[in-house]
Amino acid sequence: MNRTPDTQAFVGLGSNLGDSVATLKTALRALDALADTRLARASKLYRTAAWGVTDQPDFINAVALLHTRRTPQQLLQDLLEIERRAGRHRLADGSDRWGPRTLDLDLLLYGEARIDEVGLHVPHPRLHERAFVLVPLAEIAPDACIPGVGTAAQALARMAPAQVEGVTYADPLDAA
Repeated sequence: MNRTPDTQAFVGLGSNLGDSVATLKTALRALDALADTRLARASKLYRTAAWGVTDQPDFINAVALLHTRRTPQQLLQDLLEIERRAGRHRLADGSDRWGPRTLDLDLLLYGEARIDEVGLHVPHPRLHERAFVLVPLAEIAPDACIPGVGTAAQALARMAPAQVEGVTYADPLDAA
């Protein structure tokens, strides 16, 4: 029987409503429970200032490495379902894109694929410009290839120190 080879997929996790640490832990378990998918690694949890709309609580962010046989489209639908189960409701017009949320799961990378479809863009747009994603990504996979950019570590090294300065480790036992 031919088996589809596993693909490495990286998922960004974020939350700034409710018990964000517990929400991210639950989301990691849900990712590991997905069909044809295994959670290989997860970063530490990081507390970061809100990006985009800044008048909201800080976020708790992390990145997960999955080994999956799901297609990118299937994986995206899985991520949206995990968000829904965590209480995330997206407005159809996208006007809540930068606002507070119980859970945000983003497909950052899917192997070395470049995908540009309605609702699915891989690598995730502006991934290489966001310290709140690059710091945890570089923690677990510094050599992860961001197509058209280089490795996660290289992208992080190109950031101005002030862009990275606000990203600090949040110990799950100390986080409120």
